[in-house]
Amino acid sequence: MCRNADEWILNEVSYNEEKRARFFKINGGLLAGYCFPDTDAFHLQVASDFIEWIFVVDDLTDEYTKSEVGSLRDIVMTCFRDPEACDQTIPVCRLATNLFTRFLQTAGPRCTKRFVDTMELYVDAVIQQAADRDSNNIPDMQTYIALRRETSAVRPSIILAEFTAGIDLPDGVAEHPLIRSMEDATNDWCSWTNDIFSYNKEQSVGDTHNFVAVIMKERNLDLQAAMDYAGELCLACITTFEDNRKALPSWGGDIDRQVNLYIQGMQDWIIGSLHWSFDCKRYFGTEGDAIKQHRVIQLAPQRKRVSAARNTIWYVTQQKSGDKIHIIFADLYAT
Repeated sequence: MCRNADEWILNEVSYNEEKRARFFKINGGLLAGYCFPDTDAFHLQVASDFIEWIFVVDDLTDEYTKSEVGSLRDIVMTCFRDPEACDQTIPVCRLATNLFTRFLQTAGPRCTKRFVDTMELYVDAVIQQAADRDSNNIPDMQTYIALRRETSAVRPSIILAEFTAGIDLPDGVAEHPLIRSMEDATNDWCSWTNDIFSYNKEQSVGDTHNFVAVIMKERNLDLQAAMDYAGELCLACITTFEDNRKALPSWGGDIDRQVNLYIQGMQDWIIGSLHWSFDCKRYFGTEGDAIKQHRVIQLAPQRKRVSAARNTIWYVTQQKSGDKIHIIFADLYAT
């Protein structure tokens, strides 16, 4: 499945050797397999292709200015709002149209609308991310949390849990405050753990769109203390998720069945994204298994604004916080 997704992308997108090597580190097929373990081959292929496509867009926009991202936003959303009007001379648009055409074969109308709406939230937020990058701005914590829920692309990815399960939740159920809170908890977990795992890569190139960097600035913490605090907030996401699950009302019959499948889909994202982060080579290279055990990473040299002091910093959760994170991670692996 992963190789099929790789070929689907590489048949359309021209990468030099360096970018091609980085692309293979994503292993989007593996992430799809972890996050949608119970779906059939057709739906898994669509999910896998979406994941690899969104990583292509994400990496592309990392190099764009606000103006360039704005132009890409309009092009991409045309693919989802009006596929027939999409510019098929642009590789990323050909991929999006192909992907969305297959999505529409089985997706329900409400699921489809939610998917398209969340994609629009994603591309709009990426424009703001580019603006912050252009101005070297680090937003305050609450602003960042709201922005990161969109730039992570976890929202449309969670909607794929509906698509892959063959369900189409009524709007009143999908918009229930407890369901929304569980989605946010899932999103925050996936986004913030990703920020922890990707901090080393991002600090090395001066990218400050990262939860750890935001915490350091807002709370005036050193790197280690910010890592500890981020870990505590990640654990709080799990508590919120479970508390809301227990408080959910019953809608009866088939609706409850669909809700249970959707909740399982969110759980699979929480667990699957964690497994994938260590197993792919995007964040830890070939050291993922070892880092999963000892949780120590030496910071890479900064390519911009090099600081000799920071080059020698190691970060690892302190013993008290580390124990808690290890326990929770172990529970998730066993689920």
